[in-house]
Amino acid sequence: MTTLIVLVGLAIYVVLYFTYGKKLEKDVVKASNDNATPSQRLYDGVDYVPARKAVLFGHHFASIAGAAPIIGPVLAMAWGWLPALAWVWFGNIFIGAVHDYLSLMASVRYDGKSIQFVASDLITKRTGILFYWLVFFLLILVIAAFGAVLGGIFVRDPAVPSAYILKILAALILGVLMYRLKMNFTLVTIIGIIMLSLAIWGGTVIPIKATYNVWIIVMFFYIIIASAVPVNVLLQPRDYLNSWLLYFGLLIGAIGAVFSLHAFTTPAFTSFAPIISGGNPTPFWPVIPLIIACGSLSGFHSLVGSGTSSKQLEKEKDGLMIGYGAMLTEGFLSTIVVIAVAGFGFTLLKNAGQEISAAGWGSQYTHAMMAKYPKAAMFTASYAQMVASTWLKFIPVKIVEVIAGMWVASFAMTTLDTTNRLARYCLTELLSPLKDKSEGIYRFLTNRWIASLVPAAIGIWLAWSRNFTILWPSFGSANQLIAAIALLTGSAWVAKRLKSKASAVAVIPAYFLWITVTAAIIWFIIVVLPGTIAKSPATGITVMVIEIIMLIMNIVFIIDFLRTYKKPLEEEA
Repeated sequence: MTTLIVLVGLAIYVVLYFTYGKKLEKDVVKASNDNATPSQRLYDGVDYVPARKAVLFGHHFASIAGAAPIIGPVLAMAWGWLPALAWVWFGNIFIGAVHDYLSLMASVRYDGKSIQFVASDLITKRTGILFYWLVFFLLILVIAAFGAVLGGIFVRDPAVPSAYILKILAALILGVLMYRLKMNFTLVTIIGIIMLSLAIWGGTVIPIKATYNVWIIVMFFYIIIASAVPVNVLLQPRDYLNSWLLYFGLLIGAIGAVFSLHAFTTPAFTSFAPIISGGNPTPFWPVIPLIIACGSLSGFHSLVGSGTSSKQLEKEKDGLMIGYGAMLTEGFLSTIVVIAVAGFGFTLLKNAGQEISAAGWGSQYTHAMMAKYPKAAMFTASYAQMVASTWLKFIPVKIVEVIAGMWVASFAMTTLDTTNRLARYCLTELLSPLKDKSEGIYRFLTNRWIASLVPAAIGIWLAWSRNFTILWPSFGSANQLIAAIALLTGSAWVAKRLKSKASAVAVIPAYFLWITVTAAIIWFIIVVLPGTIAKSPATGITVMVIEIIMLIMNIVFIIDFLRTYKKPLEEEA
């Protein structure tokens, strides 16, 4: 079964890229390398810096992936492997890849401006302002959710943070070789892969043990620094290393899935509403997008595409691989996660002493998983067992677990500091009206260090609560709401700026997603958050206020969109 699913998934993604993706590039966006990109026209050495396609793919993928394409499918296995896999593939094909590519290319045509700016121009100014605030709330929740994930990973396996620190040192060295010394790119790549391998091995030799709260504090300072320094100092070289970690992880994961020839031991389907969010029965529709986020589709991707990647794109035709291709790659990663847990998760939990049965999987899985293999640990352990069941068993299981842990941690940490960088951009644009009234205050608040501090502080404070089963769907609700709004904005761009009749490829899935996510947020506010407030008032009330504000803004946005979508830009003016 593992073999069949991985081959079908791979075939789907390859065929889609060379058919549907190429058609979007040629007939809808009409990408051309004759058009100068923002990184070339607006080069500033800090944010607008052209990057090689392979380097930018590494940054973009590591930033959009984070831990979400792993954590989401792990949690969604409570419904059974079939619903989880169906949502991953459905979301990738009809929503996620289209959303990512249009967001990236719209930003490229708008001088690297954010998707929020594009919404301001194409819909209404009010829409743009509301969109900025929605994005700011999302970025805070991303920091909270991913900070909690990383804190748990670092405590459970001290080899992972040690390996990550060594990888940061390797990335700084790689940045000097690439941009200061301008060494041959192939030679730099070989040196980088060697340093990455040594970092993984070094993590197992000198593990660093610390408490959850210590790691949360370390993350706070790290993401402020990493989000404020120029992109070619740390972000680009580190994420290029991440891309090789991705390639190796996907390769041995695919080999493990193909050659383990293992049957699925978890149920294909449990029930429509198993126990997941906050200990409550969680209906598949409309809640599934709150649980499986980036592995299927994600609004955060539009922020990365229009925030950092559009400012580094060297040629317009690189956009298909960066935007469309990275989303499909992420879907394949989530496919590997589903396969690993479906094939080996049940046995792992039984061997760990958990009282769990196939018949009671829907009601028992979430508690058993969080007790013994919380969050990403369910994947890392299942993944290691899957690889060890093949001819790759000559690789020690501990090394495979560290690779998987580094995989999750590297992408999650990349998402954290990229998120903080995006929050800095967002805060700067939000405060732009202040520039004419008080330039001194504006300059202080938008200083890259101060603007990086604010979202980091709020997000890390929420992560401190450790209330993961609330933080994750909170992040998911904001994330998928942004996806619906960004896709609606993309469809407006296609219809109004590109004057294409193909806007239906974006607007139809956007309507479906908007209805689904809006219903899910209402369910989350009514069913889950009251119990959270009773147990943890500070976290529960903070999340409740954010969710209600987002819901109100969401209603205003759809009203503005429906009112202006069919109007040409000249008529609106």
